[in-house]
Amino acid sequence: MIGLERVVIQAASLTLATIFSRVLYEGGGKLLTWMNKNLDGADRIIAQASEKYVQNYSDRHGILKVLGMREPVPLESVYTTVKFLDRSERRRFESIESLEAAYRQAQGRSFQPKSIRRDGLQVANEKQFLMVLGNPGAGKSTFLRKIGLEALKGQQGEYEHECIPVLLELKSFNRNEIEIEKAIAQEFKISGLPCPEEATAKLLEAGKLLILLDGLDEVPAKNLNETIYQIQNFVDQYDKNRFIASCRVAAYQNYFRRFTDVAMADFDPMQIRQFISNWFHSQADQELGTALKCWSLLQKTENAAAKELAQTPLLLTLLCLVYDRSQNFPQNRSVLYRKALRVLLEEWASEKRILQEEIYEGLNTELEEILLSEIAYTGFESDRLFFSQRELVSQIKAFLTDNLNAPKHMNGEGILNAIAIQQGILVERAEDVFSFSHLTLQEYLTAQYIDDQRITNKLVTYHLKDERWREVFLLVAGLMRGGADELLLAMETEAKSYINTPKLRSLLQWAHTITDASEGTLSPSTKRTTAIFIALISDRALDLARVLHPSLAQTLDLARTLARARVPEFAHTLPQTSARAATPTRAFARAMTQALAEELEKLKIFCNVNFNVLMARLEAVKTKMPDVRQPAEVHQAFQSQISHTWLNALRLNPALVSLSESELQSLEHYLYAHCLMVKCKQSAVRVSPKTWEAIESRMLLV
Repeated sequence: MIGLERVVIQAASLTLATIFSRVLYEGGGKLLTWMNKNLDGADRIIAQASEKYVQNYSDRHGILKVLGMREPVPLESVYTTVKFLDRSERRRFESIESLEAAYRQAQGRSFQPKSIRRDGLQVANEKQFLMVLGNPGAGKSTFLRKIGLEALKGQQGEYEHECIPVLLELKSFNRNEIEIEKAIAQEFKISGLPCPEEATAKLLEAGKLLILLDGLDEVPAKNLNETIYQIQNFVDQYDKNRFIASCRVAAYQNYFRRFTDVAMADFDPMQIRQFISNWFHSQADQELGTALKCWSLLQKTENAAAKELAQTPLLLTLLCLVYDRSQNFPQNRSVLYRKALRVLLEEWASEKRILQEEIYEGLNTELEEILLSEIAYTGFESDRLFFSQRELVSQIKAFLTDNLNAPKHMNGEGILNAIAIQQGILVERAEDVFSFSHLTLQEYLTAQYIDDQRITNKLVTYHLKDERWREVFLLVAGLMRGGADELLLAMETEAKSYINTPKLRSLLQWAHTITDASEGTLSPSTKRTTAIFIALISDRALDLARVLHPSLAQTLDLARTLARARVPEFAHTLPQTSARAATPTRAFARAMTQALAEELEKLKIFCNVNFNVLMARLEAVKTKMPDVRQPAEVHQAFQSQISHTWLNALRLNPALVSLSESELQSLEHYLYAHCLMVKCKQSAVRVSPKTWEAIESRMLLV
């Protein structure tokens, strides 16, 4: 027994037996005849049938086993509260331009607008007729099954209406004859309920059924109109009962006038965390803190794209399975995203036994990936995330025409509809406006196109400075099975062009001179990076230090934090300017970080710098700290004095840190490119040790 606990099954059986008995005793006809013949054993037979019905529902619909899971798990053990959006949210924007603007204004990676979300169970309690819409893997079927479980529990459950749940998978309606009442009776017959046809009729007349119609989109196209017609008539005929249906968003056309349409909301961070906690709920996992470790890993900046996938329950399940097997996520993230793409392309439909439509049969997975990668790259290259239906259909047609091996009998609109309905990789966000379901998938497919077309040099030349392409660079490195040496060397060459003024070259030369042949054990590139950080308190330099030597980066980060909090009463005197500006805040940070000077003394990064003398001079200067009531000019002079104390100790000409805005920007691009280079090396399948040693030895050198 994997679904409901035994004690729950017994309690639920009593609830069902009460409903069954009440209807059967009042049934008349064959029911009355049966009751008269079984006066002594009727209650026992009804109780047995009720328990078997609950057990059958639990065994069939109360477990979860997807994506190659070794063992099924109870649905209730991993179920996470579902939230709904009003369906009108899908059409709140009228144009591609407004969708693009809204996405950028949100400054996140989610395409779903921020709006009021309602608890799914609460909505199900309120609405007698409910249509649940969502993309593939959004959790529609799981929600329907959960509602059924809650209804079975009666007063012990969270469903407020006294109903017997009957779940019908609409994909089974693959014949011309569609008889809903007969299908319900069959569910009762399996459990041994006496006179199941008559009992079904009486239960429907009494309004005692919760009918769960799962997967309208999975009905074969040839039977869809008849199925819709039969459901509409059935609902009208038995409108005392409660109905919840589910359908993929792209397949739904407002078929049921009496139903309230709601859309599954993406998981928010709280739901993601709860799902992970539920997933890793075993005693061993609780003792090891597995759930917290998995959640913490998802919070890291480098896993932002993976966390975006976690907004979909199906792909969050994939992430949990991946983490469960290795207690980590792959360093080569392209492996993870390829698996996610394949789940949507073919694995999920295969597991659900969804029949592919004829329009789709000739387009195999490899061809479809090539098609999608072209669409993804074209949009990403032009900084567009949303596409009109017309341009997508045109692009699909061009792909079919230009590819000798692509099937010619297909039409572009049919393929677009098939992709949107069956896989949900392309999602309709507004009327005839589509985007990829996840930005992560568009980035992955863009990277796949770049690798397929061998245009990494173009990628580097035009997009190395653009942080929007950061994830694409990492994915390209992970896709280059022959090795990423060519990519890394191209990035190094392009980055050198950013050091384009005498002052910038002199600053790098100073970093080399002040650290060359120092006693410390850190690599020369790490020492030079640290020197640049000390010179400018540069966030970019800190990022590079973090990937080159994580423990050192922690020291620098802590020092920066301490610097800005060391004397809180002076906080209001510090200018609130951008990180790129050469401001007194940097001077103040250098001055206040006694801990940094102490740490640098231990690490032996610099040559011929007496940090003991520096610390003594800093202490002497700090004794002259002006009162908070002093004018701003006095504080400015004080900060300048401390700054010069640092610069003199490091033998750094003050002119070299007085960079123009364009020079600061060029240096930022240079440091960012090197940081990305290191991360690409880490993400790559193969990199020649000789190539990387040479690149690292040249980092931050003129």
